[in-house]
Parts: sequence; structure tokens; C-alpha cells
Amino acid sequence: MNTLRNITVEAAGTTPAGMRQIELIERKGTGHPDTICDSIMESVCLRLCREYIERTGQILHHNIDKGLLVAGRTVVKPGGGRVLEPMKIIFGDRATTNFRGVHIPVGEIAEEAAKNWLKKHLRFVDPDIHVRFQNEIKPGSAELTDLFERSVIGANDTSVGAGYAPLSNAEKVVLEIERYLNSPGFKQAFPETGEDIKIMGYRNRNHLTLTIAMAFVDRFITSPAHYFERKAAVLDAVQHVLAAKSLPFSEITVELNTLDDPTRGEGGIYLTVLGTSAEGADGGEVGRGNRVNGLIAFERPLTLEAAAGKNPVSHVGKIYSVLASEIARRIYHEVAGIEDVSILLCSQIGKPLDRPLAASARIITGCDVTVEAVTDEVTAIIDTELANITTFTDRLAHGEFPIC
Repeated sequence: MNTLRNITVEAAGTTPAGMRQIELIERKGTGHPDTICDSIMESVCLRLCREYIERTGQILHHNIDKGLLVAGRTVVKPGGGRVLEPMKIIFGDRATTNFRGVHIPVGEIAEEAAKNWLKKHLRFVDPDIHVRFQNEIKPGSAELTDLFERSVIGANDTSVGAGYAPLSNAEKVVLEIERYLNSPGFKQAFPETGEDIKIMGYRNRNHLTLTIAMAFVDRFITSPAHYFERKAAVLDAVQHVLAAKSLPFSEITVELNTLDDPTRGEGGIYLTVLGTSAEGADGGEVGRGNRVNGLIAFERPLTLEAAAGKNPVSHVGKIYSVLASEIARRIYHEVAGIEDVSILLCSQIGKPLDRPLAASARIITGCDVTVEAVTDEVTAIIDTELANITTFTDRLAHGEFPIC
């Protein structure tokens, strides 16, 4: 297929992730401090996009991807502990505050967006009591802000976005179990479980081990013995869900809160006051959590770019990361004979978004399909997605692609 874009399709020369001996996959759940940071800064970004459009008719330059969560201090105690010092959320980086005589109150918008997210996703966190906000958002550099004034908006950086498809069976399990544990139905059945959850999946051949860390909420736990009773009930619920899935593993081992020690009394159990370790133990930072597909999958292609909070108009660290994943999914579903596909998109600062320096597809095909046989189809999908990148960025600006 002839195309003006620099698209390459090649054999990956490796084994699909789900067929290798070892897989390691991590997911940081809703209440994990890093996920809180990512989610809040992305909420601020989406809210700014909406406010910019309503006030000026266009999205203006902004990047809110340098956010930080500073842990507070608490005293935990079965039956209910206390918050001694609130958490602090620091908004960082750049945003346009004035445009052609129109003032945009970026700090107020950011704080309101953060409070709305906290109220919706963390049941026991009252943002007016348990959180302090610090606005360090400054106006953008003249050169990067000028990008938004050009007739063709170019990439704001030289960077790489990465994506792949399909998810392996182990990756699907890690993603689905965290979502199950943080689902409204589960929280109604197990109100003592907090939103701060992290899962590490380890597959060795057909044996999958899930190591789960989950904060428990102290007001619902009357004693260490009661804690271990509820912990056992949670484990039973997870095993029941896994058994119902008919998964292709010979054995699944699930371990929960492995630091627990029954001999240490109250000091040997994982309790929190508010359901997140951010209240008194761990800070968080944008970009240290899940990639845009919701996972941290080791040995998969990935980028160190933090997508959350970056503007969806010119920032390729966000745009290409999400687009690469979407292209990979489309290729896998639409091109017969492909078992695994990875996409890498590399930008050049200032160059049009639809003309990356390189668009690379690395594919693994079935034994009866050659790479040459599918190259034109794969190239056509990549070419079409890049040609329609403005439509894609509009959808990104409206929050159609969750990235945490």
C-alpha cells in the first residue's frame, strides 16, 4: 500500500506474552495514591477543556501532569481512628489563565474538579476536611502556547507512544479483579474494604498467583480476630468469582495483605481510617501508576510518558499513547490471522500530529499467515487512524478514553 506516512510493519520475532513461561502484571486500583493523582489531574484536564471551550470557543494550552499527593497523618484503631493531618494535593505545571481579555480561573477550576472526583470515588474522604489543595499552575511558555495559534497544530514534544493488543488472559484477570473489588456491589457487600488496592499478577506457565494489597477501613473492624474473619470472606469472594470465569489456568493462588501477622495484634493488620494509604503512609505522583490501558505489564512495550493531565490537542505523550493502544486493538480485531500486535508512534516536536516520524507495527501472526499477507491491511488501518487524528483528539478531550 502506498502512503505518504512513514509506516512500517514487521514481524515481532518473539512469542506472545500469554504464551511465555513468565508474566508479571501490576494494577494500581482507584484509591492507590498514584492512581488518585493520575485520576484527579486527568479530571482537571477534562474540566479545563470544557471551560476553555465554553469561555473562548477553543481548547487553550495547558498541561496538568506534574501533580503530587503528599500523605497526611492518621491514627488507626479498630472501631474507628482519627485523621491528624490532612492529605495535600499539589497542582503543577502550566495552563492558560488569560486569553484575549477573558480570564480563566484555573486554580478554582482545578480544585473543584479534584473535589468532585474525590467525592465520587473515595467513599470516606471528605475533600473539605481531609484534603488541602495547593495551586502551583503557572502560565505556559510562549513557544508552546503559540502552537495552539497555528493553523496546523504540531506535536509539542519529540516522544513515543506505545500500545498493544490483545490483553493476555493473565492481564485480563488482574484488570477485572481490581475492578470487581472496587465495584459498587462489592463495596456494598464488604464496606470494610477500602479503595486502595494493588494487584500483582505472576504467571508461571499455567499457574497464576495474584498478590493483592487492600486497605481495610478501621471503623468496620472491631478487633484483629474480626479483621482476619473479614479478610477470609474477601478471599472466598475472589475465589468464587475466579472459579466462575472458567479461566485457562491449571491453578490460581490468591494472597491478600501478605504483610499481616496474627501474632502482632493490632500492629499486624492493614487498617486505614479513610480507605487509602494516602491518608498517612504513601504519597502519590502523576505517571507512576497504570499505563493508559489500566495496567503495568512488564516486558510489554510501554512509554514513561505520563498521559494523565496532558492536553489532548498537542501533547503527544498523551495522544500517541492512547492512539497506539486504539490502533493495536483495531488491528487485532479487524485483521485475520494476527495473534499479537504492538504499535509505536514517534513524534517530532512541531511536526503535524498526523505525520509521525515513525509509525511502527510489530506483529505476530498465526502459523498459516505471513506478515507480508497482512501488511497492506495493517498499514491502511494505521494510515486511516492518523488521517483522522483531529476527530480522535476531540474524543480524547471529551473523556471518551479512560487512561487510569
